[in-house]
Amino acid sequence: MGICFRLVYWFWSQGAPLCGHFSMSPVKRWASITIFIFFFVISFVYWIDKSALTGNYFFRTFANTISPKKSSVQVEFPFNCSNLNLTCPTNHPVTIEKEESSPVACPAYMRWIHEDLRPWKSAGITRDMVERGRDYANFRLVIVKGKAYVETYRGTFQTRDVFTIWGILQLLRLYPGMVPDLELMFCLGDETHIKKRDYQPTSAPPVFNYCEDDETLDIVFPDWSFWGWAEVDIKPWRTTLEALKEGNKKIKWKDRKPYAFWKGNPYVSKKRVELMKCNLSNKNDWNVRLYIQDWGKESEHGFKNSKLEDQCTHRYKIYIEGKTWSVSEKYILACNSMTLLLIPQYRDFFTRGLVPMQHYWPIKITNNTCRDLKLAVEWGNSHTDKAQEIGEAGSKFILENLKMDFVYDYMFHLLSEYSKLLKFEPIIPPGALEVCSETMACREGNKFGRIKNFMVESMVKSPKDTLPCTMPPPL
Repeated sequence: MGICFRLVYWFWSQGAPLCGHFSMSPVKRWASITIFIFFFVISFVYWIDKSALTGNYFFRTFANTISPKKSSVQVEFPFNCSNLNLTCPTNHPVTIEKEESSPVACPAYMRWIHEDLRPWKSAGITRDMVERGRDYANFRLVIVKGKAYVETYRGTFQTRDVFTIWGILQLLRLYPGMVPDLELMFCLGDETHIKKRDYQPTSAPPVFNYCEDDETLDIVFPDWSFWGWAEVDIKPWRTTLEALKEGNKKIKWKDRKPYAFWKGNPYVSKKRVELMKCNLSNKNDWNVRLYIQDWGKESEHGFKNSKLEDQCTHRYKIYIEGKTWSVSEKYILACNSMTLLLIPQYRDFFTRGLVPMQHYWPIKITNNTCRDLKLAVEWGNSHTDKAQEIGEAGSKFILENLKMDFVYDYMFHLLSEYSKLLKFEPIIPPGALEVCSETMACREGNKFGRIKNFMVESMVKSPKDTLPCTMPPPL
C-alpha cells in the first residue's frame, strides 16, 4: 500500500507544473494526468480490498454510508405437535429488535383506521364500554406482554373463529413484542351491530367486525379467509393470490368470453336472487352468464370445479353482496376482468380504497340492473382497450395493495391505534385461555385435516426484520 501511495505522490510531484508551470507540452501534461489517475485508482482499490479484510474503521464507515447494513435476524419459531398437553411453549421470543430503517408507505386505504376509531378519539375507551360490547361478541381477545388470551362467549358459523384467532396469532409472531397490551370484543357474523342511532358516538361499545356501513360504528378487521376457508377449500390468501396470478395468464383479456360472469350461492340474499333474473334465457340475453354454486356437491367431488384461478375466463366479472359484504370481492377483482360492481351497502377494510371507473365499473341495484349490466358489457366490447385497462387496474390494486404483508400491517396499526385509546390496564379474565399456534394447529380434530394444513401453510415461521409500513394521515 505504501509503495502505491509513493508512486502516486511521485507522479503528482512530476505533474505539479500542471497547475503552475505551463511550459510543459500538452501531450506530456495529459500523459501525466492519465498516469496519475491510473495509479490513484489502483491505490484506492487496493486500500478498499485490504480494508475490507482487516476491518479498517474508515472503510466500514464509508461502506455503511453508501450501503446501510441490513438486519440479520434469522430467528425461526420452533413448531411441533408432540406436546400432548397442548400448552404454549415458553421458548418463543416475545421481542425482536427491528432494523431502524425507513419502511414503505402503507396503502391509502389504511387511513380509514383513523375514521373507524374517530368516535372514541376525544374521550377514549373505558372498561365499561368494552364490557357492553359483550352482548354482540363471539369472543374477547386479550393481549398482554406479547401473548394472546381468548374468552369465548358463543360459537360461530364454520371455522371463522378459528382462522380469525389464528391470523392474530401470526401477527404476534411476525411482530413479536410490538403489538401493545389490549382488550377487545370481536363479532364473527355477517351483520353489523353497533348502530349509530342507538348510541352517542363517544359512549358506543367498540366492537370489531368484518365490515361496516354508513349506519354503524363497527371497527373493521380483515376476515378469516386470508388464512384459509377450509369448508370450501379456498386456500390461504398468499397461496390463492399466486394461483390467481397464474390463472390470469391462461387466457388473454381480448380472447376471453365477451360476457359478464358470476358464480356463487344466490340464496343468501334477495339481491342475488334478483340478479339471477338477468341470466341467459329464451327471452333475453343480457350479456350475463350466471352459475349457481352448490358447495355440497363440490365437497363430494373434491372442489374440482370451484377453483378460483380457473374462473378468469370472461372479460367481465360481477361482484354482488351476500347477506352483507362478501369475501369474494378480492378474488373477483384479482382476475384482470373488468369488475361490474353492484354498488354495495357494506364495506370491508380494503375496498374503501377502490375508485369507481378506475378499478371497477359501478352498477346501481335498481329495477333496471339487467339492462345496466348489458349496457356495461356492450360499452366494454366497443371500447376494449379502456375496459381492459379498468380490469387490469383493479387486479393491480389487489396484487400490489393487498399483499399479506399489508394485511398484517393493517392489523398491526389498527390494534396499536386502538390500544392508545384504552383508559384502563388490560388484564387476563378468569375465563380466558392462552392461545398460540400449537394449541390451535395441534388439536386432535385438526391433526390430519384441511384445517391444520391451512394453518401450517399460512404460519409465520420467522419474525419480520423491518418495521411495519408507515401509516397515512387521517382523511
